[in-house]
Amino acid sequence: MDDIGKRLKTVRKQVGISQRELAKRAGVTNSTISMIEKNSVSPSISSLKKVLSGIPMSLLEFFNTEEFESAETPVVYRKEDIREAAGDGEGIKWGLIGKFFPDRKITFLVEHYESGADTGDEAYSHEGEEVGYVVSGQIEVIVDDQKYTLGPGEAYYFDSKRPHRFRNPFDESCQVVSATTATNL
Repeated sequence: MDDIGKRLKTVRKQVGISQRELAKRAGVTNSTISMIEKNSVSPSISSLKKVLSGIPMSLLEFFNTEEFESAETPVVYRKEDIREAAGDGEGIKWGLIGKFFPDRKITFLVEHYESGADTGDEAYSHEGEEVGYVVSGQIEVIVDDQKYTLGPGEAYYFDSKRPHRFRNPFDESCQVVSATTATNL
């Protein structure tokens, strides 16, 4: 997407909120929203995610401008139906299951972290709960500045309001299946 500012303005107007209201909901300044919408600044993924939390809208939804064409809500999602998008940092991909489920209450992801991938230097937080299961490789989960290293067959579960981030400082890639009750991911 070439014009993040234009897209943000369109989405904000579609939900019927002002720049000031979005800034308040997202916990950023009004000038931040204004500068993004004018393309005066190019937000980082974590900054954009924070702004979108005020709508709420996921990064996947923001960058996927395709409309759902089917009148029916799918029950089964084949491999080709799982929407993949870049995650919160370099070397991270997310596969969202149930993208077009109406009034979705759960975000269910298949996450891929390449060696060296990191969701960012700063921890983030949002409404909801998160749970994840490591399928392969290893992942470092940082919650409240406490580091946990998880391998295959191990899992995490925490309140998403707690500052957190994920990274893979290991030599092999990692796959995690996760869910959060927040739909703004």
